[in-house]
Amino acid sequence: FADNVIEYLRGQVRLPDILHSHYADAGYVGSRVAHVLGIPLIHTGHSLGRVKRRRLLASGLNLDEIEQQYNLSRRIDAEEMTLATAERVITSTNQEIEEQYEIYDLYQPELMQVIPPGTDLQLFHPPVGGEWQLPIVDEITRFLRHPEKPIVLAISRPDARKNIATLVRAYGQDTQLQEMANLVIIAGNREDISDLNYGAQQVLTELLQLIDLYDLYGKIAYPKHHRASDVPQIYRLAAVTGGVFVNPALTEPFGLTLIEATASGVPLVATEDGGPRDILGNCKNGELIDPFDSESIARAIKSVLSDWEQWQQRSANGLRGVREHYSWDAHAKRYLKMIQPLIDKTAKPIIRPALRREQVHHDRAIFTDLDQNLLGNTNALPQLIEALQKNRKSVLFGVATGRRLDSALRVLKRHGIPEPDILITSGGTSIHYAPKLTEDTAWTSHIETQWTPQIVRKILDQQPGLQRQAKSEQSPFKISYYIDPKIAPSLEDINQILHQEDQIVNVIHSFGQYLDVIPVRASKGFALRYFAANWNIPLNRILVAGGSGADEDMMRGNTLAVVLANRHHEELDQLEAIENIYFSEHAHARGILEAIEHYDFFDACVAPIIDEEITS
Repeated sequence: FADNVIEYLRGQVRLPDILHSHYADAGYVGSRVAHVLGIPLIHTGHSLGRVKRRRLLASGLNLDEIEQQYNLSRRIDAEEMTLATAERVITSTNQEIEEQYEIYDLYQPELMQVIPPGTDLQLFHPPVGGEWQLPIVDEITRFLRHPEKPIVLAISRPDARKNIATLVRAYGQDTQLQEMANLVIIAGNREDISDLNYGAQQVLTELLQLIDLYDLYGKIAYPKHHRASDVPQIYRLAAVTGGVFVNPALTEPFGLTLIEATASGVPLVATEDGGPRDILGNCKNGELIDPFDSESIARAIKSVLSDWEQWQQRSANGLRGVREHYSWDAHAKRYLKMIQPLIDKTAKPIIRPALRREQVHHDRAIFTDLDQNLLGNTNALPQLIEALQKNRKSVLFGVATGRRLDSALRVLKRHGIPEPDILITSGGTSIHYAPKLTEDTAWTSHIETQWTPQIVRKILDQQPGLQRQAKSEQSPFKISYYIDPKIAPSLEDINQILHQEDQIVNVIHSFGQYLDVIPVRASKGFALRYFAANWNIPLNRILVAGGSGADEDMMRGNTLAVVLANRHHEELDQLEAIENIYFSEHAHARGILEAIEHYDFFDACVAPIIDEEITS
């Protein structure tokens, strides 16, 4: 195809001034044509092979299967060639540059320019009258006791990463906000929640539970159906009522719904993670919020709704900002401005780095618990983060914690710890991958076998010395208790009691006071080994740092393990007899740095050979 394109172009009266390729295959062709004909190449990736490979790993395929089905190594080579050739690379957001292209060998941020896509201003526009007479309005207002109140609107897929539950919790906990406004949640279409995929079921079930918990009937609408043509009308209804559009997502790479809402005249409250930073920076029509802080979400919504003069100013700012930054006309003008110096040959020459081919990209990994391991030494933590960042080309960073995903992300953010490549949460029952917090749904399907949590709760709730922890510590595949060892049955007895009721599960005791019950196929160690097998990383190239009984099965076996000095002694003393487990002299992050040096982890990555005569 490239040869034919070259032949065709040479037969024209004049060569084109610019080649523009989209996606990896066109980038490959564009690179060859550009090299032969000397025409500047512009590239828009849209999606990237290295990121796609992570999503496929999350779906349950291993690297060999992915390579066999998708030939992703060829695609990634083509993308590297394109980056080596392109004079400019167009992206939608700064986050795309920083978190997606950054993982490529030929990452050259100076060549990359953010030119966000436009939106259809004929379709998405401010109210023109007649908004209350539209059919979708009946679908929404039938839920509401006072439909004339301002609408707090959220539109997204029923996906845990969209964080709808935190928005409902923010609304439910704030009676003043309930007096001010109605909440409208548009979360896909459904007939029967039980027919949806597991993730969507969990999101919608939690939504209904929160509505009931806070008794929000008559204040919140959550229609089952809407058409694509209804969406612009829903935005305009929110504008007519003087409402606000809220995007509380844990991570938002771009934020198309934010642009659509802005073009409809609706001010915004949006997550500070990702694309919304760019959108609100350009449009100045709302407030950024911490997606983990329900109080700050409620506070920001009330701030937008409570000042009518400011609401109107934000609405006007947004309309002006969309025309300037997010219309197709604005997109075209910025594009032409970018390419003109290339056509005129006045653009500053690019000094390109040498191609850095690496035989294996990520060939090792570090996993650590969160609270007990990373957070106890604020002086050593920045040094550890710097070491991980410096070696991120070859070393994957993973956190394995008993916390839920949202809780773990909140703690990471609070302490300035970069988002890990792999997040094993809820005691090993959930796995997510950066950069988009992609959930490993294959792992979820794998562990749900024989899991009947309602029976487990019924049995253990009756046992002395066991008290169920708060709802925030529970998850679909983890039941958490406080345990008083003085009056509670022993761990052996608890297992026996459960076995007598045909409940085969994993019971994990940690720090002398916590008891977690999870599916028999799940644990931190099982999750780590599942990851290692799918990503083709040998266990003896994985450094595991632990400090409690919950970490034990990660450290046993063929991993490079370190028990940190801040360990809970009673639970891990038995590991001292195992030769290949290192006990650090230092605690927390300093102990992890010590273990990295002990194993020469960034270089040789082996346990040191100890002379038996010397040790004896």
